[in-house]
Amino acid sequence: MPQRHSKNNNDLAFFTYDEKRKLGYGTQKERLGKDSIKPFDACCLCLKPFIDPLCCQKGHVFCKECILECLLAQKRGIKRKLAAHCTQQKQQKDEEDEKLASQKARELDAFDQQNHGAVPQYNDRNHADDKNGFHGANSVKTTSYEAEALRTMKAFWLPSATPEAPVRVDAPSTDTFCPEGKEKLRLKSLFPVHFTGDDSGDGGNKKSKKLMGSCICPSCKVTLTNTLSLVVVSTCGHVFCKKCADRFIAKDKLCLVCNKECKEKSLVNLEKGGTGFAGHDDNLEATDFKHLGSGSGLGLVRPAMKT
Repeated sequence: MPQRHSKNNNDLAFFTYDEKRKLGYGTQKERLGKDSIKPFDACCLCLKPFIDPLCCQKGHVFCKECILECLLAQKRGIKRKLAAHCTQQKQQKDEEDEKLASQKARELDAFDQQNHGAVPQYNDRNHADDKNGFHGANSVKTTSYEAEALRTMKAFWLPSATPEAPVRVDAPSTDTFCPEGKEKLRLKSLFPVHFTGDDSGDGGNKKSKKLMGSCICPSCKVTLTNTLSLVVVSTCGHVFCKKCADRFIAKDKLCLVCNKECKEKSLVNLEKGGTGFAGHDDNLEATDFKHLGSGSGLGLVRPAMKT
């Protein structure tokens, strides 16, 4: 039996393909399992089975308490930013009024000096520094040179000459956003969601019931799982599988449970997954890029990227 020289030879100055593969060199791909995917009956914020679920127009489902707390926190943040913006505007207005008042006072002082004797003339630049005290025989000229030097000198290591840039607070947006889809969201646009239980027609009324494996499509009686595409009717909140929704509800314009009229735009596709801790969509694959470190057989791993 011939020996596999490429497999057994380990005294080369470079790594062979088999050695690189054993060290984990290259691209490592791994499909995410069930534990990495958020269930369809879990809240997008707390990642727990939702209680009194509410859905937005993009198909993200939240617990009622979680989404209300999130919207209230956003409103408190907006109120705090608006207060800071109003305070800054008031401060800027006061500074402008103070500058106008000081300029008017300097003009009146200069006019009074011109008409009541030979008093040294003060310009706008050094008047504030010169009127506070006496700095020598040529106090006006000396202080003027010092002020001009400090104003034009770019010495960042001197605390007295370091320029200060005021922090500007822009006017914040008054809109609240969905924490999952980042689109504008209002409390009025949320609608309740009702799942059909396996043993009763109104299983969604039980608040603390875990819905995974116990909910069915009211039309075809198929158990709802993450493998199915789900559609909710925004007018009444009943959930169907996408096949039944496209085959019956979209054509008849009528809910199959409560016989309530609905339009085609009332059919909202429920999003599966979509949080920072769970994968979603069709490409549920985690990828690691590894390369060999210099002078060592260990691979340097970069953070995994979900594609």
